[in-house]
Amino acid sequence: MKFKNMFSPIQIGPMTVKNRFVVPPMGNNFANTDGTWSDQSVAYYGERAKGQFGLITIEATVVHEGAKGGPRKPCLYNDNSIESLKRICDTAHAEGARISVQLQNAGPEGNAKNAGAPIEAATSIQTKDGKDIPKEVPTEKVYQLIKGYGEAAKRAMKAGVDAVEIHMAHGYLVNSFMSPRTNKRIDEFGGSFENRMRFSRLIIEEVKAKTEGKIAVLARINSTEDMFGGLDNHDMCAVASYLEDCGIDALHVSRAVHLKDEYMWAPTGIHGGFSAELVENIKKSVSVPIITVGRYTEPQFAELMVKQGKTDLVAFGRQSLADPHMPLKAQEERLEDMTPCIACLQGCVANMYAGKPICCLANPVLGREAEGLPMAEKVKKVYVIGGGVAGMYAAYTAKKRGHDVTLFEASDKLGGNMRLAAYPPGKGDITNMIRSYVVKCEKAGVDIKMNTKVTADMLKQDTPDAVILATGSETLILPFIKGIHNPEIVHGIDCLEGNRPVGHKVLVVGGGMVGAETAEFLAEQGHEVSVIEMRDAIGPDVIHEHRIFLMKAFEEYGIEQITNAAVSEIFSDGVSYKNAADRSDETLYEARGFDTVVLSMGFSSRYTHREGQEVVYDFADEIRAIVPEVHVVGDAQRARRALDATREAYDAAMKL
Repeated sequence: MKFKNMFSPIQIGPMTVKNRFVVPPMGNNFANTDGTWSDQSVAYYGERAKGQFGLITIEATVVHEGAKGGPRKPCLYNDNSIESLKRICDTAHAEGARISVQLQNAGPEGNAKNAGAPIEAATSIQTKDGKDIPKEVPTEKVYQLIKGYGEAAKRAMKAGVDAVEIHMAHGYLVNSFMSPRTNKRIDEFGGSFENRMRFSRLIIEEVKAKTEGKIAVLARINSTEDMFGGLDNHDMCAVASYLEDCGIDALHVSRAVHLKDEYMWAPTGIHGGFSAELVENIKKSVSVPIITVGRYTEPQFAELMVKQGKTDLVAFGRQSLADPHMPLKAQEERLEDMTPCIACLQGCVANMYAGKPICCLANPVLGREAEGLPMAEKVKKVYVIGGGVAGMYAAYTAKKRGHDVTLFEASDKLGGNMRLAAYPPGKGDITNMIRSYVVKCEKAGVDIKMNTKVTADMLKQDTPDAVILATGSETLILPFIKGIHNPEIVHGIDCLEGNRPVGHKVLVVGGGMVGAETAEFLAEQGHEVSVIEMRDAIGPDVIHEHRIFLMKAFEEYGIEQITNAAVSEIFSDGVSYKNAADRSDETLYEARGFDTVVLSMGFSSRYTHREGQEVVYDFADEIRAIVPEVHVVGDAQRARRALDATREAYDAAMKL
């Protein structure tokens, strides 16, 4: 597919952008604690410039002292950061990219402990249970804050940026003034639409005055707040028109406040373009360029949006984390080489909130761009045992470093349990990621041997220099549960893959992520499904944004939930269980009358067992006596997240 619209240049104020591919502002925690950008930051943004993103927006940057939302947020409230920002600009400009920096005061979404001062907002309204209650900004201080935006923009311009983006979305300080849901003021900044927009207007005027028209001035706004009583799409069209009259050069349209963050960082089942109609309405309301964002991965949706006139540029947020070279691959018509974001949220959003440097399941190199991929000092004969995502990424990385690599998979398909994770509703993008890993291995020249189980005798005969053990995991079997080995019980993985049929009425044993998604998979097909779980809720280990949609599916399909239930025995038609919430209750309860029982309590490492508190690596210990160098990665150590598996795979390959 050709992407002629996405690769056409566009003018934004005084700035010419070479194409329509945008990196939006994303908190990454790569900055230094003193508010300067780190070498890691420079390498991170530089890699996306090399990948031919036309406009790269630097993460939310603090404009006021005492408004720092996290320990590793870059700051522009003094001159200390100018030089480090200049390094980013110079690196990006060398690749033809344009740099914008987002100017932010987190306001009510901030943290007083991190900020070292009380957080502030238009009105003292708590954004969420557990968050600090903000102080209402006094009228006289509002004018001081306005000047802070201008000074920060001036510093950014001095560093060499091509644009600044004023953050007016997601419930942060400026948004708190805009919205009637959060602005209950009765001074000149409250009440009417004009008054609620006064803060925004004065900021734009101040920024434009301080930058003298030399750089573009953008604003990030919501398409809707997704909250009752908040700014809806009709309101935001009026806001957009107003901001254009204020002299804004472009609008970057996002969506929602943090209480509705399932629409800020949409999970796997939501695809690019889910806010297209909302963005189109805003596009029709203004003549300045519009940037849209929201779960865009592959460029065909972006091309269509621009072609149809629904937007002018498209921001690829988490996709730019998974594959910083996606625009270049689109330009060269080799999109099968692209590494797709699967919207797992494991390493990006989770780490951002935790104040840790972000990472990526699909792209373990994220945050380590400065390290490069050095060639091996000595070429080794490397055997990778296991063709799941950990094994494939380890094999690919080792081969790229110059080693002689053979990958062994015992079955007839690559992907391991990650492949099965793609079967539940809304998880199809996972298949795309697995295919990208297969392509990587094939094009790198990894020797892939299918249907081959590696034995100690084989290793003795072949004498590899190193082995990476990535044998993954298998269905968790708890031996103290009576009847768990009953051959009539169907394992969840066999159910997903269609290896065994199930009856109409199904009981799924296990209500964690694996069991809950298996239940949804069966319910979608028309089965009558019940789930039994020892904990007090279904899916407690499911990431929040994913769980919202999972539980909506449970409600839609009428999936019965049996919680606080410790299963004692499994029968062909059900289970017996005790009250897990009350150990004094000795009553033995039953859930019977099912056509099929599906065992889906999670996974355990395939070749390990415990001796007390010690984990014994049965196969690994066996081959350590044969092979000089052995690395155990992913679920072969113990069953965990795929994020851990790919990271460990990369680390192992880098140690060879």
